[in-house]
Amino acid sequence: MQIHDLKPKTKFKIHRRVGRGGKRGTTSGRGTKGMGARAGAKYRPPEREILKKIPKLRGYKFKSIQNKAAIINLHSLETKFKTGDTVSPETLLKAGLVRRINGRVPKVKILGMGELKKKLIFKDVSFSKSVENKIKSTNP
Repeated sequence: MQIHDLKPKTKFKIHRRVGRGGKRGTTSGRGTKGMGARAGAKYRPPEREILKKIPKLRGYKFKSIQNKAAIINLHSLETKFKTGDTVSPETLLKAGLVRRINGRVPKVKILGMGELKKKLIFKDVSFSKSVENKIKSTNP
């Protein structure tokens, strides 16, 4: 057997290059002529293109209108105040434990982290349940 006697197992398939893309041949499902048949055809107005590029904030977000109370723990009161001092939003502001919110002295809520061994006078301040129990035990 010689090289010129070798024959391929299958016949060569003629490759036709038409339309590019898809399995439709010629126009590849784009119809004929016009803007829609062209590559990169855009029917959208340019304003919408700009809108599409702006990053969107996803998800539902609810922002409360009311200002939340400033939070202070018992251990910070223990370090900043002496026995018999009055704890109010104004004194907490002077002590540097609270900041103004929109130029106003905020409402204050005291949480129960830490221990309170001093007797303090509280004015215009709200408490968590754990703090109420601790204050009752120290101030009978």
